[in-house]
Amino acid sequence: MLEPQSTGLFVLLLVVFGGLIWWLLVTRQPVLRLLAACLAFVPAMLFGVVAVNKYYGYYQTWGAALADLTNQGGTTGTTAPPPALAAGTANSGAELSTLTRSDTYLKLAQQQGYTLHLILTGPRSHITRSVYVYLPPEYFQPGYRAYRFPVIELIHGQPGEPQDWINVVGITATMDRLVSQGRAKPAVLVMPDANGAPRISLQCLNQVRGPQDLTYLARELPLAIAHRFRVEPPGPAWAVAGYSEGGFCAANMALRFPGRYGFAGVMSGYFRPDHNQLEFPLRQVSPFGGNRKLAAENTPLDEIRKLRLGTPVPQFWLGAGTANQEDVANTELFWQKLSLRQASVPLILTTGGGHDMTTWRAEVPDMLAWMTPRLARAAAAEAAAHGPHPHPSGSAAPHRHHQRHHRRPKPALAAQQVAAQHSS
Repeated sequence: MLEPQSTGLFVLLLVVFGGLIWWLLVTRQPVLRLLAACLAFVPAMLFGVVAVNKYYGYYQTWGAALADLTNQGGTTGTTAPPPALAAGTANSGAELSTLTRSDTYLKLAQQQGYTLHLILTGPRSHITRSVYVYLPPEYFQPGYRAYRFPVIELIHGQPGEPQDWINVVGITATMDRLVSQGRAKPAVLVMPDANGAPRISLQCLNQVRGPQDLTYLARELPLAIAHRFRVEPPGPAWAVAGYSEGGFCAANMALRFPGRYGFAGVMSGYFRPDHNQLEFPLRQVSPFGGNRKLAAENTPLDEIRKLRLGTPVPQFWLGAGTANQEDVANTELFWQKLSLRQASVPLILTTGGGHDMTTWRAEVPDMLAWMTPRLARAAAAEAAAHGPHPHPSGSAAPHRHHQRHHRRPKPALAAQQVAAQHSS
């Protein structure tokens, strides 16, 4: 009744605020009037905060808000934070080795998966960022011991942080549920910090005379993940997905590096870059320093238009909320250009959805149900072509999945692990 998005919470805050204002007006003692005025400020401030939260569809539960504010990025936002599977500052390989030697921790990981929090530095970009890596329960199960998993690289929006995928969007819990229902296949999820600070917006681009974000996210990070975990190397069995600014990132990264990504998911994205926002001092600048060639090379609409017919491109999945006409128009225009070069591009239009977390939470299941079986087939094909990495047997084998609710419009890194948390 009183969760962050509930109407009851708004009504309660209004009642409390009204009661305090009434007290302020009727009391004659100066001390009590001052007290009432000070106390009235609290529900007024909270009303503004929850109004912004409801508008953007951000936190659905107090647990999600608490986990985000206290940097506990390994929970799903729908349950209380469970105990960590392990702790320490060892590298990821050493910690996973320790994990698998403990029967208790291993059983938990086999049931609920495992989230690692890493700090990764790029040798060429010299960027150091926080990266969350979610290993699904199957990663620890005997039937998958020799299986190299496909990967989905997930890019958050601005403002935002990588933990939002777990705490707010709930992607790990959603994927586990879909896998248990047979609607999705397991994949490793990689969630990097795409900007480095709350006030910075880099759009996953190489800023002229500035941060080389594209190099870090599309070149260095995938190689580091492939080196440290039992996953397929960047290529057909990798995907990149994002929402809002992260949606632009996913589209641009996939088209700039089609050999590194086989699939891309774009939720409420845009397809022409805006200005980047830098700080010290805080300012907006062109990412390209006035270079039109660079701008065209990083504009997905231009990139698609210049592709020759028949040129292989990553397979795209697109989504937008119908309540935001700009998102719908941008997505439909990109869909039209993309459909000339890729058959059967899925487009999900979420009825009544806006440019907010509520829409993206609703769209994630469709995206995963479409994307992960295809990633699993790509991983099996890569294993058959390049090495003896058998596919898991039995129910884990990929199968064809019929997508539902499609609507089409008309017309080598240095690493230090700093934390590890259990994720459900």
